[in-house]
Amino acid sequence: MQYKLIMGNQAYSSWSLRAWLLLRAFDIKFEQEVVPLYGPEWRDYQINVAPANTVPTLLAGEGADQITVWDSLAIAEFLHERHPEARIWPRETHARAAARSLCAEMHSSYVALRSTLPMNVRREYRTVKADAETLADIARIESLWAWAAARWGGTGPYLFGERMTAADAFYAPVASRIRTYHVPLKPVSQAYCDTLLAHPATQEFYRAGRRESWVLEQVEFDQE
Repeated sequence: MQYKLIMGNQAYSSWSLRAWLLLRAFDIKFEQEVVPLYGPEWRDYQINVAPANTVPTLLAGEGADQITVWDSLAIAEFLHERHPEARIWPRETHARAAARSLCAEMHSSYVALRSTLPMNVRREYRTVKADAETLADIARIESLWAWAAARWGGTGPYLFGERMTAADAFYAPVASRIRTYHVPLKPVSQAYCDTLLAHPATQEFYRAGRRESWVLEQVEFDQE
């Protein structure tokens, strides 16, 4: 099946990084289109790709049979159904349930982290400090990482062992934020973040984001 992934700016779009990793890191071939957030192209996208109203959106197939899948969690489940050989979710039942729960919590929670430390792959800040609510979000995330890795990670670098899963893809933007704002972590959590950011697919996404010319001033903290 032919796939096209529609993303927001790769410099800023954490949701787009998740979907990108669900495809690129699992060797699923796809085309891509970047729609600059909040500009004229963004309004056209919302009209032309309705009912999708957000990015990322995955277009699967062509013509009248084309399937539109929006929202990164829906994309993960769709790709899992279409490509079971990719092992997007862990094979073992308990691990798979845990991975899905981790993704769902990432998907619905951590408002303080998202709002106060937005993703920006082009910058690193040492003076932007996380507030108490954001630090509480990060502490919760670290506790979940430690729990999953202790139970299923074994000696592997990822939460569920030697292979990346959807859970790792969903937390990659957290690792990106940690780097951008130099948030101190426990050593084991920092090592996990470093693993996510060193993955070839993440590195490719970063390079593309750094080449973009679009600037969203609301997430560039040193611009008036």
